Amino acid sequence: MNLNKKALGFALGIVFGASIYLMTMLAIWTDKLIAKSFLLSTVGSLMPGYRITREGAIIGLCYGFAMGFFGGWLIALIYNDFAKLKLK
Repeated sequence: MNLNKKALGFALGIVFGASIYLMTMLAIWTDKLIAKSFLLSTVGSLMPGYRITREGAIIGLCYGFAMGFFGGWLIALIYNDFAKLKLK
């Protein structure tokens, strides 16, 4: 069985992008200092231009989709290569 690289990439891209967007919006709405420092230290270090703002949420959504798509595509590629091997 082969995994579809594009389908897995889109699925993980949507999940990653949406999760970063929602985490950012929740940090804005709740105004929790711990959540903001966590997001800025982890997500902000990986994504240039990311801030805890509405614009930053959109930037995080785009970066998250790109990272999720690439990760899903890579997982499917590796899985398909290992699936072709015949173990003795």
